Amino acid sequence: MKIHILYKTKSSPYGGGNQFLKALRNEFIKMKVYSCNVRETDVILFNSHHFLEDAMRYKSSDKLFVHRIDGPVFDVRGGDRTTDKIIFRFNSLFSDGTVFQSQWSREKCYIRGLQKMKYETVIMNAPDSDIFNSKGKFSFERNRKIKLISTSWSSNWRKGFDIYRFLDENLDFSKYEMTFLGESPVGFKNIKHIKPLPSEGVADILKKNDIFIIASENDPCSNSLIEALHCGLPAVARNSGGHPRIIGKSGELFNGSEDIISSINRVVSNYEKYQRSIDLPTIGEIARRYYGFAKMIYDEKENKQYQPKKITIQKKTQFLGLKLGVKFRRLGAKIIRL
Repeated sequence: MKIHILYKTKSSPYGGGNQFLKALRNEFIKMKVYSCNVRETDVILFNSHHFLEDAMRYKSSDKLFVHRIDGPVFDVRGGDRTTDKIIFRFNSLFSDGTVFQSQWSREKCYIRGLQKMKYETVIMNAPDSDIFNSKGKFSFERNRKIKLISTSWSSNWRKGFDIYRFLDENLDFSKYEMTFLGESPVGFKNIKHIKPLPSEGVADILKKNDIFIIASENDPCSNSLIEALHCGLPAVARNSGGHPRIIGKSGELFNGSEDIISSINRVVSNYEKYQRSIDLPTIGEIARRYYGFAKMIYDEKENKQYQPKKITIQKKTQFLGLKLGVKFRRLGAKIIRL
C-alpha cells in the first residue's frame, strides 16, 4: 500500500502543519511506502482545508482519502466559522478516514458540527528527529541566568502575546533572560526578538535555552511545543487546548499572568525531574501510526468490508456551492469594510 500527501510543502520557515507534513513525508519515504505520483497511489492524505478542490480530481473507487484535521479554526483563530464548515462538509462527503491531532481538537470539532466517521483516530505530531533532538543541548546551570524561550510563526494575538508582553514587563531579568523567535505584534523591551529561521536554526537556538514557554490559546497540537520538548526543554504551558496532554509531567501549566511566573519558578526548582519526564513519540512512531490507520481501512476495502466514498455530481455540487457561497460572503464583507 502506498501513500501520497497532497500538500505543497514550503522549504522556508512556515507554520507547524507544513513542518510536520515535510517530516512525515520524509519518514514515509524511508519506510518505502510513499508514492510521488498521486494518480498511482492507494491512499491520499490531505490536510485541513488545503487543496480540497485538487483532491476531488483524484477521488476514485480504488483510492482512499484520509483527512488530517486540527482546529476548529474558529476556536484557534477566532471569528472564522466558514473555514470549519468547508472542512467539515468535505470530510463528511469525501473522506474515508479522519485523523485528529489531539483529543481536545476532536471533541471541539464535534461541538462545532463535525459528523462522526466510521474510521477515526487521534495521532499527535512529531518533528524531524534528525533536526529536533537533544544532541548538543546546553546543560542546565543554576549559577547563571535561566534562559527562557518562546516561538511562534503567527502574530495572531491568540498565540499568547498577552502573556509575552506581561513577561517582558514583569519578569525578573536579573535572574532570567528570554528570547522570542518568530513573528510578533508586540515590540519587546527586555525580551530578545529573533525573526523566523529555518528548522535547523530553530533547533540550534532551542538547545541553547533551558525552558520553553508557550502561551497560545486553544492550540490543538502545537508543533512549537513538541519541537522544544524533543530538544530537551521542559515546558511551561498555558492550560489550554492540547498543551496539557503533550507536556504530561515534563513541565507546568499556568492559567494567566497571575501564575505564569510561579509556574516558571517551580520548573527551575526541580528542573532535572521535569527534563527526565519528557516522553514523546518519534516521527518514526507517528508515521507508523498513520500508515497503520490507513492500512486498516485499505484492508477492509480489499476484503469488501468497506466501500470507499465516491465523488458524485450531487456531492460535488454541494461542496462547490458551499465554497462559492463562502467566497461571495467574504467578498461582500470586504466591500462593506471598504
